[in-house]
Amino acid sequence: MNAESTGKTSRTTLTTQSTVSETNRSRVLHYLYTHGISSRASIAHALGLSAAAITKITARLIDAGIIHEVGGIEGRKNRRSIGLELDPERFHFIGVKFARSLVEIGVFDLKGATSSLTDLPTVKNDTIPETIHSIHETISTLLDSDPSIVAIGMAVPGPYLRHEGRTAVVSSMQGWRTFNFHDEFSDAFRVPVFVEQDARAGVLAQYLFDPASNNCDNLAYYLLGEGVGLGVIDDGRLVNGAQGAAAEIGHVSIDVNGLPCDCGNRGCLERYCSAVAIHERLAGTGIVPDTGDMTHKQACHALFEQAAQGNQAAQELVHDIGRYVGYGCVIIFNTFNPERIVLGDIIAEGGQPLLEAAREVVDERVIPELNKATTICLSKLPADAAVIGAAAVAVTQFLEHPSRFFAIT
Repeated sequence: MNAESTGKTSRTTLTTQSTVSETNRSRVLHYLYTHGISSRASIAHALGLSAAAITKITARLIDAGIIHEVGGIEGRKNRRSIGLELDPERFHFIGVKFARSLVEIGVFDLKGATSSLTDLPTVKNDTIPETIHSIHETISTLLDSDPSIVAIGMAVPGPYLRHEGRTAVVSSMQGWRTFNFHDEFSDAFRVPVFVEQDARAGVLAQYLFDPASNNCDNLAYYLLGEGVGLGVIDDGRLVNGAQGAAAEIGHVSIDVNGLPCDCGNRGCLERYCSAVAIHERLAGTGIVPDTGDMTHKQACHALFEQAAQGNQAAQELVHDIGRYVGYGCVIIFNTFNPERIVLGDIIAEGGQPLLEAAREVVDERVIPELNKATTICLSKLPADAAVIGAAAVAVTQFLEHPSRFFAIT
């Protein structure tokens, strides 16, 4: 073996060792994140690592300031042990939700608890530059006022081409299509920025922050906002696709001769059960007055309020929308076979009547064995799943790649 090949072997070995070390640090952080205060012996037993390895790993995480020791706890075999904790309130994350006409910015802790939430002024095609300026100003102010913020996550409308940093289609707001999120934000702040498609961000939020969905390894988040999207965790892994554009359910045609869509297709699901489509449909019906002066979100909220107050026309429209939502559920059942489908964002605020209408379609059209084994429910997260999901994108990176955030020697 010559000197050059020896050098390559050494570098490969070092890289492998570094990767293994980072993986084990991540496993320890995930364990503490999920189980709370734990002893070194409990962690070693659960992860199948030696006591010596856990001592070394945790010592470095303590030195880096990521975890800390707490008072004696009852360990394995009823022995008192020093506990280790990953304090969920110690580190903060900014989440930024981009929709067609709205941008929302929040600050969250490791468990998704909200510190602040701000809606920027309604976005139009010709005001996108002003919105971007406001985002920079708002985030910079938050960073200056809170030194515990360690990362920023952004959730953007799909299809998001992650290797290019832009969206391929943004129905009803084409101005976003030419905007490059990576170029604009990747090096703009003192902390790292991570960008993800909004529905995938939403499924991460469900996975991390909703106790009912915690660690559900076959989970679907059905985003029903200004657009329609889908985020899927399949066998414990986030479904991405070659370009990051997998599971774009909003642009699956449910009527080949249906309404035209900005993507070039016809009859896309998004044209029937998104907030934009519902706002268009409300115009001229008289169900909600003055919809022309409302945002898409306001128009949908007004519709749901009318339905809740007993307005029959509003109830019939909500039922019809729910059936379209159900057609999307059928696609999710047959494509991904999840254990759990969570409906979220603006349209999910239609509540139980909308959910029941969706279930009618599922009962009519899904294979009974699949239907019986799958739960369909409304999101229970206290904040919009896309904005809290944006924070979840950053939290996931923090847990999986701690050396990106701290000097770990």
